This record gives sequence, C-alpha cells and structure tokens, in this order.
Amino acid sequence: MSISAVMSISLSGMKAQQTRLAASADNVANAMTPAYDRLETRYSSSTQGGVAVSASPSGAATFGDGSNVDLASEMISLVQSELGFKANASVWETGADMWDVLMSIKRD
Repeated sequence: MSISAVMSISLSGMKAQQTRLAASADNVANAMTPAYDRLETRYSSSTQGGVAVSASPSGAATFGDGSNVDLASEMISLVQSELGFKANASVWETGADMWDVLMSIKRD
C-alpha cells in the first residue's frame, strides 16, 4: 500500500467522522421536535479502500409529542466522532511526514 493510499484512506475516515458529527448535531438540535426521526450513520467499506458513510432517518420515529433521540447516546456519538477524527488525522500527519522524508531522500 502506498503512502498516498494511506492518506486517502485516512481522509475518507475524517470525512466519515464529519458526517457522523453533523448527524449527531442535527439529532441534538431536534431532540425536542415532535415526531423527529433521528439520523443514523451507516458505514461501509469502499472498493478503493477507506470508508463510505451515509446518514439517513432511522425509520423508528415516534409519533406524537416526542422524538426518538436519546441525548446521552448522542453525546457518546459526539465524543466517538471526535476520537475517530483525531485518529484519522494522526494517520494523515504520519503519512505526510513519511512523504516529506521520501521526497528529501529523492532530492539527495
């Protein structure tokens, strides 16, 4: 696997965490909205490597006065998104450092 492939995979991971974070933020913002159906993120592996993600309604909306958003679960999801993003950013930075070393070797 090349350095650029590693960086591409980590970038897809950061984008996936960004989507997850946006869905959780949307859920928190609409927690008190009557009949709001929380957004769920679904991950799948990409054929090029990395991850593909989508956010869509859960399909389990409650009808009436409430929504199906559990604020404690959403807070956990927000923390997990942050940690996942940081992990992928660390891989990206390591790949960039390796790229710099390879380019300096090539120049010399």
